Parts: sequence; C-alpha cells; structure tokens
Amino acid sequence: MYDVIILGSGPAGLTAALYTARAGKKTLIIGGDKLGGQTAGIAVLENYPGWKGTGMELTHFMKDQATSFGTEFAFASAKSVVGDGEHGFTISADDGKEYKSKVVIIATGASPRKLTIEGARELFGKGVSYCATCDGFFYNDRSVLVIGGGNSALNDALYLADLAKSVKIVYRGSAFTRAEQVLIDRVKSKNNVECIFNTELKSILQNPETQELIAKTMDNKELVCDGVFVAIGHEANTDFLSEDIKRDDMGRLAPADLPPGMFVAGDVHSNIKMQIATAVGTGCEAAIEAIGYINTRL
Repeated sequence: MYDVIILGSGPAGLTAALYTARAGKKTLIIGGDKLGGQTAGIAVLENYPGWKGTGMELTHFMKDQATSFGTEFAFASAKSVVGDGEHGFTISADDGKEYKSKVVIIATGASPRKLTIEGARELFGKGVSYCATCDGFFYNDRSVLVIGGGNSALNDALYLADLAKSVKIVYRGSAFTRAEQVLIDRVKSKNNVECIFNTELKSILQNPETQELIAKTMDNKELVCDGVFVAIGHEANTDFLSEDIKRDDMGRLAPADLPPGMFVAGDVHSNIKMQIATAVGTGCEAAIEAIGYINTRL
C-alpha cells in the first residue's frame, strides 16, 4: 500500500508528489495518458516565475525533482476511487490494475470544453481542433478560426499567427474583457489576425470538393477557413468519481466537501484561477494537509 496516491501528472500533481515523497511518504502518481497535462502543450511559457522555456521542459524538470525523492509513476487513468481515510482507498485504473493508498490527492486537471454546435463533433480531427500546439503545423500558410475570447484563445491565435496565413478570432463578446492586456496588445500588433466580436457560430460544415470548412454564424454569415480551433473554457476531469462526491457545475471539487483522506489540487480545485502558479500552490497545500493527516494516524 502507498501512503499517497496522486491522480494527475500536471504541475499540481508533480508539486504534491515532491512534497509527500520528500516527507518520506511512499508516493505514486497515476498520471493519465501523458505527462504534464495541459502544461505540456504550452509552446512559450512566460508567466511562471523563475522559468523561461516550454511547458514540456518545465514538466520534465518537475518530474525529475519528484522522482529524485522516490516518487513512482503509472501512466494510466483512474476509473474509480472507493474507500475512505479510515480504511484506505482503492483506485481502479484503465491499465487493469488496482492501486491502494492511505490518502488520495485529486489533481486530474481540466479538459477543453467541447463545441456543441452542428458539425463540431463530426469534424473533430478533420478540421476542428482543441489544441493549437498539437495541430497548428497542419495549417501552415492556411486560414483558421479561433473560437473564444480568454487567455487560451488569444494564446492560440498568437501561436497560429506565426504559422497560418490568416487567423480570425471569433468571440461572442464585444471586447476581450477576460484576457490579459499584454495578450490583447500582441494580438492587435499581428497583421494577419482579425478579431470578429459579437458573433456566435451555429454550425460548421465542410465543402466536399475543396475540404474547406464553412462556419455559419447566428446571423447567417459564412466564414470560410481551413481549420477551426476551439478555446471556450474547460471542464474538470472528475467523471471517474462517485456521485456522492460533491462537484460544482464545472465538475470541480471544493476541499471542504471532500471526505476525510481525500484532497484536491490544481485546475480541478474550485474557485481558483487556472494558472500554473495556482496549481503549484494548491499542490503544495494538498500535500502538506495529506502529510499531516497521515502523521496523525501513525
């Protein structure tokens, strides 16, 4: 049995593992299908203090730190968590194994919210994408749309602007009120980026002859492009938890609502900003609380 099992291998989970393993607690990260979560896909990371590089580079640095104190890794995803802080927890994973621990830290992060309009599901992977850094290179010298108006959307647009011939940001609001000013200024400075405000899409179709996408707006205008990148927010990855675990409307968890022996960190934590710095902070907090919880039961 492990002392601590951490679900998720993003900054929150890696930070929690660093603290628990360094405290001498036998620690396992069940890290999902890839190391680092969303952070691993950040091409230019410039708002995490003390770091200048890619998200993947930071992820590997944090993993090496955690590993140096004995953290173990299993790259699988949790299917269920049963048990309690009194008798221990059992995590069933999609690798067919069961893992047992005294406490569990939920740091499974969040996934991009899916576009639900007509054609979005059918064209996923065929022109509709939720990851600019993953798929942007397919659109070199082509035209793309970015749907959304927050930091993620503007970062995607800036990344794509260096690859694509033209980028149109389509946003339902009248201004980028949720994005940082530095990103807004950078978007404005790009000659190949156009911002289309007060606009929502109602469908995405594909021209069978040219393979171009036709994005139709609510006022029946058509935006023709080669690709559509969606950045309209995130939902917490908590579907594997039982129904008795209280969640908000985004699937996130509040520490006060969790049963004894279960802790939460990172983007799955309710009422925090989705930033690497806050993920690290909550990872530290969850680890310290988990260590204390175990120590009181020795």
